[in-house]
Amino acid sequence: MKTHLLPALKLTILSIVFFSVIYPAMVWGIAQLSPTKGNVAWFEHKGKVVGAQLIGQSFTQDQYFQGRPSAAGYNAAASAGSNKGPTNADYLKDVQARIDTFLVHNPGVQKSQIPSDLVTASGSGLDPDISVQGALIQIPRIARIRRISEERLQQLVKEQTKTSPIGGVETVNVLALNAAL
Repeated sequence: MKTHLLPALKLTILSIVFFSVIYPAMVWGIAQLSPTKGNVAWFEHKGKVVGAQLIGQSFTQDQYFQGRPSAAGYNAAASAGSNKGPTNADYLKDVQARIDTFLVHNPGVQKSQIPSDLVTASGSGLDPDISVQGALIQIPRIARIRRISEERLQQLVKEQTKTSPIGGVETVNVLALNAAL
């Protein structure tokens, strides 16, 4: 019994020290290398905090750019995807409903033109960004409602476009874009 108890006790103590002290310290240290030092990056507009830069928000009025759908209802405490596969009947109904809604609010757009990020939820359910194509396809609707030229809106999208350092994918933060409106 002693031959098994002592190694088990040593492993338990080592695991406690590693997972409650060393590992959290490593994660904290790596977070300190990020621009926000591991803290929330708040987005301010006209001196007022209007949201977090890295958490998606729901914009339902037609005068705003719409973000990526959320399977978590944009609730950061419940961050999650739908966990439904691409052949799941409920998932397909949700996507079709999003497509139908998008087409109603964006007349003149064909179903085949809708970027997938505008009708499918992200893995976290909180993605704050959409593709550049996702922003550009919404310009005619917003230009019509706000009576702003499409060229000016295209310029706003271009100004808000960021390229990710990993992979070089261009995205647009919806909150920043709507604040720029």
